[in-house]
Amino acid sequence: MSPKAANPIKSTKTTFRIIEALKELDGAGVTELAEHLELPKSNVHNYLSTLEEEEYVVKEGTTFHVGIRFLELGAYARSRRDLYDIARPEMDKIAEKEGELVNLLVEEHGRGTYVYRVAGDDAVEVDAHVGTRVYLHCTALGKAILAHMPEERVEKIIDQHGLPKITENTITDREALYDRLERVREQGVAFDREERLEGLCCAAAPIRSDSGRVLGAISISGPTTRVQGERLEEEIPSLLEQATNVIELNITYS
Repeated sequence: MSPKAANPIKSTKTTFRIIEALKELDGAGVTELAEHLELPKSNVHNYLSTLEEEEYVVKEGTTFHVGIRFLELGAYARSRRDLYDIARPEMDKIAEKEGELVNLLVEEHGRGTYVYRVAGDDAVEVDAHVGTRVYLHCTALGKAILAHMPEERVEKIIDQHGLPKITENTITDREALYDRLERVREQGVAFDREERLEGLCCAAAPIRSDSGRVLGAISISGPTTRVQGERLEEEIPSLLEQATNVIELNITYS
């Protein structure tokens, strides 16, 4: 969980508010950004000019966008995790075999972040990409991770982020989530039945260290027309179990 800064720097927080807003708005001019953030135009202009000078934003006409330099930072952060390099070959094999979308998620600051995704030949396009952050309670990946965290950590995550309703199928009750996590521990696999995205089903399995600490989770997802019944309940979990066994062994002995 992210600790509260004893003496937060207001200008630093404003900088990140501006960057996040540029992402949310898919680019914006000074006036639009100032109105969106309820900040003086002159202040926003100064922040944007500084960020442009440091090459973290780019300007196209009168519109500012998040710069690709952030990709370097993201790639570095991802490369620090051995899990990414070790899981990728197994995920590629599954995607080729199953033709669906295979995902790797890790938890940081109580949210899940996709660090690798590979699409098979029949995979559907979805609204997330590498780097997308999601709530843990509404994804199979997130539930696979939560199920193997200490209970007090799960409680802190829920206290911080809540259980927002994403679709009609999202679990929004704390006790119902705890029951589901218990089932995940018993079955070794978590399911998402249109809980984050309507029309999409998913099964996920946790990846743990030899000490039992959860490192992340991998999943296979696809449209409800294909990922359902025996395929969702038995075939995909079996594939995930085989893959996570290999990944965990390689992590232990790498």
